[in-house]
Amino acid sequence: MAYKVHLTMKSRNEKTGPIPVSTTEAKTCPDICPLKGAGCYAELGPLGMHWDKVSRGERGDAWPVFVARVAAFKPGTLWRHNAAGDLCGDGLTIDGPAIMQLVTANAGKRGFTYTHYNPAIGRNGARIAEANQAGFTINLSANDLRHADLLAGLGIGPVVTVLPADCAQAGLKLTTPQGRRVTVCPATYRDDVTCKSCGLCAIATRETIVGFPAHGVKAKRADQIARGMQ
Repeated sequence: MAYKVHLTMKSRNEKTGPIPVSTTEAKTCPDICPLKGAGCYAELGPLGMHWDKVSRGERGDAWPVFVARVAAFKPGTLWRHNAAGDLCGDGLTIDGPAIMQLVTANAGKRGFTYTHYNPAIGRNGARIAEANQAGFTINLSANDLRHADLLAGLGIGPVVTVLPADCAQAGLKLTTPQGRRVTVCPATYRDDVTCKSCGLCAIATRETIVGFPAHGVKAKRADQIARGMQ
């Protein structure tokens, strides 16, 4: 399967900071994601318009070209795969060969991303585990704290989750129902923190779950999902 991916070498997003960031066409996003078409921040605004052009093939590179550009990054480069879009795949199963090409290209770099692919389907879980073990961090995206416990229990990669909108505050102490620690993304409530300065989501071996409070134009819907009101 062919994939179109756009690579921005220095993001101008104030939350991400000036690091390389990619965007993959929308066909890769699993339907299982409750935010798809119903609250995903990437579907609106400037990012949404950009993503739409990538999805239509008007912007970006073919997968082999994108992978070669990643391979050319300087050692130690922190970069984010997919400000919008998901892992290569058909929306149900992950494209193993394509992901391993990216994992190989990322060797010596600090790439990280997030996925809503169901790890229980086919070899999805194995693909995610292999990537994390090889140094390309794939965060499993949870819909709420109970879901975060379920994903964390698989032991195949780090976990992130959507949080209620009122969780965007300093000093908040959160745990999942099973007692796992949750760290609220500091870039959501501090102007002096970015992905570039934090890097927590790029750590595959971390113990804490990273939480992202509902935000954006459709924050109300995301908030409902975070509260288990799907």
